[in-house]
Amino acid sequence: MIPTVHEDEGHRRRARYTLADEEHGHVWGVCAEVEGLFGEPQRGTHELFGWVPQAEVRGWVGDRVWLVPDDDTLDPWLLEDAESVGQPLGTDSLVLTGLGNSEGPPEGHRGRVRVHDGHRWLGSCREFARVLPPKQSAPPLVLRGLTQDDQLRVALMKGSRRALDLEQAALEIQDDQGEPLTERLLWARVSAWRPSFYGTDLIDLELDGELFTPVPEYARPIWERWFAGPPDTRGAWVGLDTRRRGAWLDLVRERACRRTHRDRPAGHAYELDGRHVTDEPGLYLALGEAVNGPGGYFGGCLAALDDCLRGTFGYAAPATLLWRDAATARKHLSQALTPDGQPYDLFGVVLDLLAEGGMHVTLA
Repeated sequence: MIPTVHEDEGHRRRARYTLADEEHGHVWGVCAEVEGLFGEPQRGTHELFGWVPQAEVRGWVGDRVWLVPDDDTLDPWLLEDAESVGQPLGTDSLVLTGLGNSEGPPEGHRGRVRVHDGHRWLGSCREFARVLPPKQSAPPLVLRGLTQDDQLRVALMKGSRRALDLEQAALEIQDDQGEPLTERLLWARVSAWRPSFYGTDLIDLELDGELFTPVPEYARPIWERWFAGPPDTRGAWVGLDTRRRGAWLDLVRERACRRTHRDRPAGHAYELDGRHVTDEPGLYLALGEAVNGPGGYFGGCLAALDDCLRGTFGYAAPATLLWRDAATARKHLSQALTPDGQPYDLFGVVLDLLAEGGMHVTLA
């Protein structure tokens, strides 16, 4: 029997976790509690020397921050989920941290770098360097109350290093309604196990945390909300800031990729509530709900929107869309920047894509 996870507030939520062999789909076991799923991922540190600001850069900076070199032979460097640590006292530098694998300029590059967040220029620096972070030990990922299939039981009995290396695995997550929600890939190397208080023949399985990237703590409330199932009303995301809207959109997209969608007949009339389309995640969340209802998905970037317009995501051309309060999106999304810093109209590009996909849009 799978144990129930209780929240501190007494509100009952239950997620079901399946540890499966990523290559063969073999299921090692199932549990309903995972310790270490949330945490602070290892972040890279980048120092921008001779920082000249064009906008205030404090706290969270953006989901995608681009560093554009003056040298046209070099591509921009991407810094994901960028945060500003601030300017060290007595220096003219700005320190940014971020996720992803951006390593910055090649060795010996000393040229000027301009920085933008996809919508505005943040500033420039005379030199950019990546600082290697100190090595930190990661806490283990613990699957509590895990059932054991025969192969896992044999591996644990052998106890050899080779037997305990389960190799590439997927931690598949279902919501409280038993519907697939998302998954996290990891290299599953067993570091310890013990009998679980959840029941006879259940174990607490420890996996090496060095081989797993935790979900950032700021996204925990979003995930816990989705553990209870999808929202039953539209706009459950509107009170979130841009960073957390992005986390909400990630789950919407990942959940949609694990479901089959029945396209509506051509000629359907859709309506989009545009009051809260003040950023890019809000654009795609509102569009997804307009087409596929609360928690619905209809693209998370321009390429994905183009794919959705071609079918299998609840839509068949031709159709109509009444975009209410379109002035909000026009105000916030008309001035965007490509990775190399060229201006473009994101709102206009989206309208063009919808038209090309057979969606006749009326702006209100």
